[in-house]
Amino acid sequence: MKRLSITLMPTWLVPLLAEPKRILPELGTGLMMAVLVIPQSLGYALLAGLPPVMGLYSAIVPTLVYAYVGSSSVNAVGPVAITAIMTAGALSSYALGSLQYQQMAITLALMVGVLLMLAHVIRLGWIMQFVSRGVTSGFISGASVLIILGQLKHLIGMPLSGSGLIEMMTKMVGQGRLFHLPTAVLGLGALGLLLINRYRPTLMHGVLYRLLPKSSHAHITRFFIVILVALSIIIARHYGFANLGIATLISLPTHLPLPALPVVNLDIIITLLPSALLIALIAFISSASVAGNLARIRQESFTPNHELKGLGLANIASSFFGGFAVSGGISRTSLNVALGANTPLSSMVCAIGVLIIALFLGQFITGLPYAILSAIIITSAIAMIDVTSFKIAYTQDKNEALTLAMTFVACVGFGLNVGLITGLLVSFALIIYRSHRAHVAVVGQIADSEHFRNICRHQAQTFENIILIRIDESLYFGNVASVRAALDDICCKYPTARHIVIIMTAVNHMDLSAQEMLADFNRTLIMDDKYLHFAEIKGPVMDALINTPIIKGLSGQVFLSTAMAVKTLNSQNTKILS
Repeated sequence: MKRLSITLMPTWLVPLLAEPKRILPELGTGLMMAVLVIPQSLGYALLAGLPPVMGLYSAIVPTLVYAYVGSSSVNAVGPVAITAIMTAGALSSYALGSLQYQQMAITLALMVGVLLMLAHVIRLGWIMQFVSRGVTSGFISGASVLIILGQLKHLIGMPLSGSGLIEMMTKMVGQGRLFHLPTAVLGLGALGLLLINRYRPTLMHGVLYRLLPKSSHAHITRFFIVILVALSIIIARHYGFANLGIATLISLPTHLPLPALPVVNLDIIITLLPSALLIALIAFISSASVAGNLARIRQESFTPNHELKGLGLANIASSFFGGFAVSGGISRTSLNVALGANTPLSSMVCAIGVLIIALFLGQFITGLPYAILSAIIITSAIAMIDVTSFKIAYTQDKNEALTLAMTFVACVGFGLNVGLITGLLVSFALIIYRSHRAHVAVVGQIADSEHFRNICRHQAQTFENIILIRIDESLYFGNVASVRAALDDICCKYPTARHIVIIMTAVNHMDLSAQEMLADFNRTLIMDDKYLHFAEIKGPVMDALINTPIIKGLSGQVFLSTAMAVKTLNSQNTKILS
């Protein structure tokens, strides 16, 4: 029994047990997180088109599971805006709020979890390397705008619905009411206060200066959401907001659902699979990006493949306990770290705190206006719009800026699925375009050194009978035509040169088309009484070429280095030109 308990004990818990004084701060952080994430969890369930209580279900067992098996010590996993809005988009063909809609959301969480676990088993953690910063930033920013637009129906009573702006505008045509005045006053007022509290806290401090001690200002700023929620519930009950047409939260169940296997059949799997794949990909990328960045800052180890396991099990647990798809959230994790979390114990305490509140204090949340929840969601969504990345990309990498902009526009205009696919296609297209235009340079020798540089950028000497050509890209079918054209053009510019040396320092791979192109180039040079040489071919490339017509029929030699090629060919009385 002792061996079993030690085996099951997570490694991060051992130092805490050795130093009990470190446990108390983690307990305090977890309890504060529990209070703060309840309004967010209710709001994200609402964003997904689900009963608010499902947000609480998604914030309990999945959080415990990830805290136990996850790869990050401070990554806070639970219901987040991205997975919520993607869930709503995936289920848009079902009747909003219906029992079938809820069952499909639970099944979708199971499929996301299974896909993540399969990715863990076959070790696909490296896949996040192929999703560029522009795609992720554009996707998250576009999703944030859609979140804001989607919440207008609760914030001001505007009947907006749809997966993208175009669909929303199409459905808006013919609608009689643009907003509901009492709801709009309440929602916009709450949104204004939340934005002031987040971005201009000094204004809030100025208002509170005469009322409360200065030492309490920071705590009020941090817990302003909780204060706003509590006050709105009291005021809504006292003045009967429901009688004014303002939608309010009905009583929540005071129990957790028993573990149950979601509804699964082949038709459902086929229908939901594309959305489940996209949600799994985005959940992994966003969570791994946050967790990996924090691990680097905190000098902790982080394994993307381990993150797949933690997220996969968390989503499976969410589906078994009546929740929807979960992930590690930027704002949620940032709040966890800001409150002082250092180990997964704070997340465990947070989950237990949410459980206690859901079981025993759920009736106190009754009467909360949906407009307040929407204001909380919109405040979080605004913070997720990544304008900084676009500014940096625009000044430093125009291609990445284009990818970001195209992803953002497609997400906002046509929905998240179309936006992500558009971003990936644009990203891959730009990669192909850049490799298609392979850089080919004529190089020369720097003085009497063994350094060779592009003659267009440096004062380098060339030779009458030798051309030194450096190819700065791996060769494949997509760029062989442009490389061959560049080689022919260079040979025309240096008609007296009989020795053409291709420097292969940057060539890591050559496919069959590239081999055929170089073999044909070699035959052309032979007809012109010229010689083709190679220098600095990498070992793996040479292993692939050793028995090919390129090497067997090579008119010249293969040199270990460019300096050796120049020295050998210069012994044939080659004249220095410059």
